[in-house]
Amino acid sequence: MNNILITSAGQRVTLVQIFQHTFAELQLEGKVFTTDMVPRLAPAGYVSDRCFKVCRCTDPMYIDKLLELCQAHDIKIIIPTIDTELMVLARNKRRFKEAGIDVIVSDEAFIKACRDKRNTMELFDKMKIAYPKPIDKFRPVFPLFAKPYDGSLSTNLHVIRSQEEMTEEIMNDPKLLFMQYVDPKVYKEFTVDLYYGKDYRLKCIVPRERIKIRAGEINKGITRKNAIVPYLYERMATIPGAIGTMCIQLFYREADGEVLGIEINPRFGGGYPLTYYAKANYAEYIIREYLLGETIAYSEDWIDKTLMLRYDKDVIVYEK
Repeated sequence: MNNILITSAGQRVTLVQIFQHTFAELQLEGKVFTTDMVPRLAPAGYVSDRCFKVCRCTDPMYIDKLLELCQAHDIKIIIPTIDTELMVLARNKRRFKEAGIDVIVSDEAFIKACRDKRNTMELFDKMKIAYPKPIDKFRPVFPLFAKPYDGSLSTNLHVIRSQEEMTEEIMNDPKLLFMQYVDPKVYKEFTVDLYYGKDYRLKCIVPRERIKIRAGEINKGITRKNAIVPYLYERMATIPGAIGTMCIQLFYREADGEVLGIEINPRFGGGYPLTYYAKANYAEYIIREYLLGETIAYSEDWIDKTLMLRYDKDVIVYEK
């Protein structure tokens, strides 16, 4: 069996179903397993073929237990979904590979550049991608924006419009980066889903406009075939150490095509299902590359102006 494991599955119900549907469409036998620290409270665990309880990814025994689980259940591919597990899995990719298991995660150096936004700015410089200008908090120019260098899920973000709003707590937070404020009335916010093959080459670029955000994740969005596609391809066609899925967040000004990079998340983004519904199936790319040994060609064959509107759905469990 060629089984897949999606780690820290949590609410990634649609991602699990995408892999299940892709197995069926390709007429391949394979199960989609998940892990979670509390499987009973993980909705994705109920739709997966089985959800396994695991310890926190920072636990010294995490890798040993995960490898043991994979070997016991014929798991050939691991798909990480949260930022905190990326580095520990990247450091142990070779160990899993020696056991015949592919961890779809980029190399350590690239993960490090993405996880710390101070390093991400250096990466953007190398790629010739502009980003909001850094601001000296002791000589501020208002309005400005502050965000943690290692943040995720849109937490601890601040729009500061005056000196009065520059509180002591904000000033003394060692994790905050201060930067140019980007006016949402002038720029549109995008997340762009990218797929990199085993050869570290870019295979697909799907920009999705973030119309409405909830808890840091897209709630309403639409795909756009616009100038972002050639812009990123020119600058990101090859990235040493980058494989699998990732998403780059940016601002785009339609008036002149200016792009301002914000961050790169080297994993499936929470809004990836929109890209899938637009017929860019990165799950299929992974299965074809890592299970079937096929080579993936660059493609722009996906559907423009695909609109996704999300709503909550219940998972009901009758416990005995």
